[in-house]
Amino acid sequence: MRESATYQEILLEGKAEGLAEGEIKTANRIALNMLRSGISVNLISQFTGLSLEQIQQLQK
Repeated sequence: MRESATYQEILLEGKAEGLAEGEIKTANRIALNMLRSGISVNLISQFTGLSLEQIQQLQK
């Protein structure tokens, strides 16, 4: 019975990691589109939750 619980924990952890990775990719894609539209880095940070440093890395 414990094996089943451990397997489920692993699956849930993997799912959470996948969702977090997807959220980061989405925020990066939105930030890039905003940069291309000429929106300020400060506004992009405010709307996406990305740090100024993360946005500056996308500009490179």
